[in-house]
Amino acid sequence: MNMTKYDTAVIGGGLAGFIAALEVAKGGRSVVLLERSGRMGGRAMTNKKNGVLFNLGGHALYRAGDAFRILQELGIRIEGGPPSAKVNALWNRGVVPMPATPLSMLTSKLLTWSGKLGLLRLVIRITKMDASKVENTPLRQWAEQEIADPMVRHIFYSLCRTATYTFDPDHQLAGPVLGQVQRSLKGVLYIHGGWQTIVDQLQQKAIDAGVHIISGSDVKEIVHANGQVQGIKLAHEEMVEVSHVISTASPSETYKLVANADRTILKQWKDEARPSKAACLDLGLKRLSVPGRNVAIALDQPIFFSHHTLNANLSEDGTLVVHMVKYNGSGESNPKEDEEALTAAMNTLHPGWEQEIVTKQFLPNMTVVHDTLHVGKSNLQTGPAVEGIQGLYVAGDWASHGEMLADASAASARRAAQAILKTPQFA
Repeated sequence: MNMTKYDTAVIGGGLAGFIAALEVAKGGRSVVLLERSGRMGGRAMTNKKNGVLFNLGGHALYRAGDAFRILQELGIRIEGGPPSAKVNALWNRGVVPMPATPLSMLTSKLLTWSGKLGLLRLVIRITKMDASKVENTPLRQWAEQEIADPMVRHIFYSLCRTATYTFDPDHQLAGPVLGQVQRSLKGVLYIHGGWQTIVDQLQQKAIDAGVHIISGSDVKEIVHANGQVQGIKLAHEEMVEVSHVISTASPSETYKLVANADRTILKQWKDEARPSKAACLDLGLKRLSVPGRNVAIALDQPIFFSHHTLNANLSEDGTLVVHMVKYNGSGESNPKEDEEALTAAMNTLHPGWEQEIVTKQFLPNMTVVHDTLHVGKSNLQTGPAVEGIQGLYVAGDWASHGEMLADASAASARRAAQAILKTPQFA
């Protein structure tokens, strides 16, 4: 049995794992990062196909979010461009300009006169409100009470889906969703070269800070005794002795790694989790058949379309990269039906697009987030510490204190790292 000793082990080489490892190492601790696949990045990795760079579905970084701020503080260069400000709506199998600015709200064919005023008032209200003061009611309940016009509600729900990447209005909590819509209205970035450029920079900084990175390394167990982390057991019974572990795996995966996890808060986190899934159709196209039609939000189905290479560099030869997503919420959905729905929406937006394909990828039932802030969640602040096992911490998109998506990954990684740096140093 091979014995190696570190102060901290981080499980997972995605955004949360690298941020956590880097922050702990910068605090002077010895750190090992373990990633089971051969590639780093997790869901932030970027695939290169025929000279086209595809993220795993459409990814956007929120300028007003924690991830943007924390990455900048860590010295990560973030370069990219915004999506088109001109938005279309898919409604009733047709395409109509979406009321996105005060002027377009007032001229929109989608809305009655009272609806136009209602939407204008709603947008002003959302930008000014303190979302943290909104009661913990389901999103649908909030919308039905606060928004009289049905079409304004459709537009509101579409903004909520796009901002949170989730379609679950009966379970999502209104406050956190409204906070995320506020962040989305302050601007998003599509990253030049894909999110892999962020992962690669984090990896290099982690190496420079002394983090030992082991890829292709499958963790079998987080070993603990007498209420204290002892180490990590890898495949082939190899043991790594550590005082602290940060797991960035999902609630169910983390639960499986810990003996007697049913006696800890990990059981509650696993049982209560409501993951959110999506089907993504990512396309590399020679051209778009309707110029200027770069963003579209469906109002009568949970579909979103965005042309990323309008302002972001994601191909070597000028191939256009567009992402289509169907937000599915927490249920499994039929991949064939999802692909058909995305194809039909694309046919409406850009007839003849199939003649323009350079390359494509379809990702059915992709997990967007491992848990959402939802009704019935016992505690709206998850982690970083796992009560009952000293030295065990969690981070990831589900270990939220109100943040969502990449913001939750980055913020929870920092929380876990800071918690460890407050403890005595053993190794």
